Amino acid sequence: MLAGFPCQPFSIAGVSKKNALNRPHGFLCKKQGNLFFEIARILKDREPKAFLLENVKHLKNHDRGNTYSVIRTVLQDELGYLIFEKIYDASHVVPQHRERIFIVGFKSPEAAAKFSFPVIRNKKPTLRSILEESVEPKFTLSDHLWKYLQDYKRKHQSKGNGFGYGLFGPADIARTLSARYYKDGSEILIKQKNMNPRRLTPRECARLMGFPDNFQIPVSNTQAYKQFGNSIVVPIVKPISKEILKALYA
Repeated sequence: MLAGFPCQPFSIAGVSKKNALNRPHGFLCKKQGNLFFEIARILKDREPKAFLLENVKHLKNHDRGNTYSVIRTVLQDELGYLIFEKIYDASHVVPQHRERIFIVGFKSPEAAAKFSFPVIRNKKPTLRSILEESVEPKFTLSDHLWKYLQDYKRKHQSKGNGFGYGLFGPADIARTLSARYYKDGSEILIKQKNMNPRRLTPRECARLMGFPDNFQIPVSNTQAYKQFGNSIVVPIVKPISKEILKALYA
């Protein structure tokens, strides 16, 4: 079983936003936070030999570690899986900093004894490796939006906050791509000579998540931005999955 559950109730940004709006987070968030228990229900009913789950790095620290303690107890004590966890930063395989926790579980002690997380230590790629040579003008920020983003950043800098757009060149590694990228693209803006910066194209977002160029994008740009921002980094999951299969069947 391969699964992810919504990260917003557990991420630093998501928790901060929900606190600001006086809304519950973590497992108390009824819309998103308790979907882990739906995964647990499926594991209980179907009893797969192994599973791979993914979430934000902050899952381990949310609510002073109590959230992750509940997850471990459910997976190990209630469902009988032997589990492993590891945090990877995707910047070793794609040009973005994206720290995520991966949780692997096995029913069989024999399979668990054969498993270890792969070492992923490639030379870190830069944005040059994913940028398209020719980009339509519609991806360049308007004067109005660019002014708004600059004013917004200056306002928060004056208060000592780090909020605001991120501006990157071909030799850089980007911030984490999120599902809100469709709104204004501000977290990853690409420098342009003598022009306002631009947002990434959907194809560049696909590359940023490790999808090959033959991967079809049949949806609107807005939906593509949301889906890639919510996706996993393929070159991280692929070697982990291979190790799971090796432990089960080698």
